[in-house]
Order: sequence, then C-alpha cells, then structure tokens
Amino acid sequence: MIVVAGEALIDLVPQGPGALASLRPAPGGGPYNTAVALGRLGSPTAFCSRVSSDAFGEALLDGLRGAGVDVSGVQRGAEPTTLAVATVDAHGSAAYSFYVDGTADRLFSAPATLPAGTRAVSFGTCSLVLEPGASAYEELMRAAAGQGVFTALDPNVRAGLIPDADAYRARFLTWLPSVTLLKLSEEDARWLGGTPREWLAAGPSAVVITRGGDGLTVFTRDGAEYSVPGEKVDVVDTIGAGDTVNAALLHGLAAQHALSPTALAGLDADGWTGLLRFAARAAALTCSRAGAEPPYAHELAG
Repeated sequence: MIVVAGEALIDLVPQGPGALASLRPAPGGGPYNTAVALGRLGSPTAFCSRVSSDAFGEALLDGLRGAGVDVSGVQRGAEPTTLAVATVDAHGSAAYSFYVDGTADRLFSAPATLPAGTRAVSFGTCSLVLEPGASAYEELMRAAAGQGVFTALDPNVRAGLIPDADAYRARFLTWLPSVTLLKLSEEDARWLGGTPREWLAAGPSAVVITRGGDGLTVFTRDGAEYSVPGEKVDVVDTIGAGDTVNAALLHGLAAQHALSPTALAGLDADGWTGLLRFAARAAALTCSRAGAEPPYAHELAG
C-alpha cells in the first residue's frame, strides 16, 4: 500500500483566452493527482487528507474511488473546498492563484496510525504550507520515517501561498532527514536555492529533478547521476505532469521491490534509467490531454 498525504482541491481551468474566459471545475491538488495516477497505474493506494462535505468534496472522493484509491481514512469537514484558478500560457504551462481561507483541508490532523501494509507515504504541495494542517502533515512525515517507512516529498512550490520564503526554505531543510526520495522541478530547485548534492547530504537517498520537456535527472547518495530525455508530444497543458511523475516513480520502485532506503540505494544504472523513462512517458501522456488526466497502466504497456 502506498499512502498519499495532502490536499485535494478543485482546479478552475480556463476554457479560452483572456481573464474572463469561462472556467471548468476539475479535481486537482498535487497529492490528489498523485493518488489518482497511482490508482490508475494499478498500485494499491490510500489517500490521507481532510476533504469538505460539500458537493466539490463529494466529487473529489468519487474521482479517487473511480481510480481504485482507498478513501476510508479521509477526514471530512463542513468547511468549503479549496479552489485553485489556473492560468495556462501559450506553451501549456500552468500557474495558479488560490482561495484557501477557512477551507476544509487546512484542518487536517495527523492520524494515530498508517493503514496496515503501508510501504511508502508521499507528501507535498500546499498541504505543507498552510497551517494548522501543515504541522500535522509534517508530524506524519516524521512519524512514518521514524517507523522506517519509505517517504517521498515533492515540495511543488506555490510561491504565492508562502508568506515568508526564507522561513519556508529553512523548514524544507528540516524535512530532509525524514525523506527517502526527493523529487522537484528545476524551477523549484532554483527557488529553494540549494543543490541536489547538498540535499542528499541532509538525508534523502536520491533526488530526482524534472526538466519539463527536456526529461529527468536523478542524483544518488553514492555520487551517481543518470538522465533521460523527455518524450516528444503535442502539449495541451502541463497540469498534473509533475504529479504523474511522482506516481510513476513510486509505482516503478514498488515493481522493483525498491521501496526502502537500502533497496533504493542499490538501484543500478539500468534500474534508474528504466524508471526515469517510464516516468517521462507517463508525464508526456498527461501533457497530451487537457487537465490532470494521468494515464492508465495499459496506456504505458511496452
């Protein structure tokens, strides 16, 4: 079982050019998209979050159930669902503005235990920024790591939500001793201001950097570095592409029985490049269609 911990929200995606274009609501949030992608790939997955009991919240849970994700541990609240308004540029890249005051996911509390059979827990995005929930997710991360559970982190920085950038950067560094696999984009790496080697020294066994259409690179604790190119595709938008990479990495590691720090450290060049190619192919398929629509296992077969 892979547990994905973090927010579920509604993306409001413009259906045309201009500030007053009509908006289409779609399920979203980095952790939510990661959970759906894992479910579609066939990995046993559970979602750990707090979701509104409003109509948007029900739609979010329906999307998880439709992907085969276990939602039995999801907390519920009467507060509204977080909204993210997307802006998509001419190259398909998305930026977001958020409506988060008083929303349900901010009131998440850490569960006493993880689901039976948990092999990995994935964290990231807004859920590690917005208090009081951020401290609860941080508590869960430290607890999972303390139990020897594989932990994955994608900070997926949303600078507009971070009131004190320096404080967030310092907090990010305190998470690294509790992280097995760190994945982040080139843009996030620049914003955070560190290097993969510095982050590896702080705790993770591997750091994966995504470079958009140029592919992915992994840096490992033993000094190795492996890269693969991106898959060429006609990009509709990039919504959910990074989240699909998260899911593909975790799914692929599970298939290689590498969801532990020791096993991750033992991956060789063939193991890493095969895994990165799989993630690149999955992300390309997501980019080829509108919104966060990660691929199913049969679409990646072969």
